[in-house]
Amino acid sequence: MLGKFKSKPEHALLSRDEAAEFLGVKSQTLACWASNKRYDLPLVKVGRLAKYRLVDVEAFIARHRAGMGAT
Repeated sequence: MLGKFKSKPEHALLSRDEAAEFLGVKSQTLACWASNKRYDLPLVKVGRLAKYRLVDVEAFIARHRAGMGAT
């Protein structure tokens, strides 16, 4: 499932749908997180589109692993 992300360079921008798939959540969940600033997942605005850097998504996962000081 995540094999398609391995071919992307680490500085690649993911769409909200791609980032949601990578994280295993719905894209609407990411929209809510961004709106409510619930989690520290940076996004890049390109016009009206929200994009997520692959390195930021991977860092988010690393920060929020169970038992690793998740907030």
